[in-house]
Amino acid sequence: MSTRSDNHHADIPPTRTAEPMDAPPLTEGSTTAQLKGDIDSGRTGDKTQVFDPGLSPLGTDDEAAGTPPTPAQVDQARHQESSARWKEGAEKDSYAHKDSRKALYAFVGFIGLVLVLFVGAVSIF
Repeated sequence: MSTRSDNHHADIPPTRTAEPMDAPPLTEGSTTAQLKGDIDSGRTGDKTQVFDPGLSPLGTDDEAAGTPPTPAQVDQARHQESSARWKEGAEKDSYAHKDSRKALYAFVGFIGLVLVLFVGAVSIF
């Protein structure tokens, strides 16, 4: 008898949570699923661009209360989240700070400082 973990034909589709995901197209009449797609794709700058399996989809509470957002409200939210945030020139980090060298430069600088202090201390004695 096989279990789900060793049966590659299980009825649960595989999730790709570690792969970058593309942003949904910016269209009129947007849905909350597209807004969540913007967030998951990294377009809004809130997080890295991977799928985030939430317990309940974005907008579920509003729909349960009988007041789902209109497509115009979702369009406005998508526009504000994706473009207004970057007007001031904020730096957008992509997929887990891809190709970022800041930490490397800080580490090399720290090692250099330690070496200078060590050489200075040794030369005093």
